[in-house]
Amino acid sequence: MIPAIVLAAGTSTRMGRPKALLPLGSGETFLTRIVRTLAQAAVEDIVIVAGHDAAAVVAAFNDGALTARIVINSDYETGQLSSLLTGLRVVDRPGVAAALVTLVDVPLVTAGTVRAVLARYQQTKAPVVRPVRGHRHGHPVLIDRALFDALRAADIREGAKAVIRAHASSAGDVEVEDEGAFRDIDTPDEYDRVLSELGVGADSR
Repeated sequence: MIPAIVLAAGTSTRMGRPKALLPLGSGETFLTRIVRTLAQAAVEDIVIVAGHDAAAVVAAFNDGALTARIVINSDYETGQLSSLLTGLRVVDRPGVAAALVTLVDVPLVTAGTVRAVLARYQQTKAPVVRPVRGHRHGHPVLIDRALFDALRAADIREGAKAVIRAHASSAGDVEVEDEGAFRDIDTPDEYDRVLSELGVGADSR
């Protein structure tokens, strides 16, 4: 069993409104697009970690037809690691081999990339598996259960990055051509650019 954790608890300060709820056209939001992609890649257990504007995120997601569990991180202001640990508390149980972790900021990753990450883990059992292109590292990141305790012990100020960097390897790096795996959408300008590329009109934003 490899569940997925979608980190959607941040304040979206640079964007100015909750990224999880931003429309992407065709009735999709950042959050529903990610959950649908994970489901298409046959991920059966998906946990969304909400925090800032949690009530709005929960209400909007529950209005749709997708299935995922939502957990609230009341300590989201302490940093992203707190949200990851909140998700781990929900998914970590006997039979779980690893967890996929992705950000609500990266909604355009494809199901093919998710499947490639899962396949590489099955082939190599590398402790960290992630999509790469050249020197770029993307999402989702798969983290083996053996590293869960290291994440729990990590410095809240550094987050999960130190643990991931320490255990990343060529065996776990999956070369992909999927630009969506590397595309963080953090500002209104970046959002407008993506909508234009997707052909989404102003009335759908």
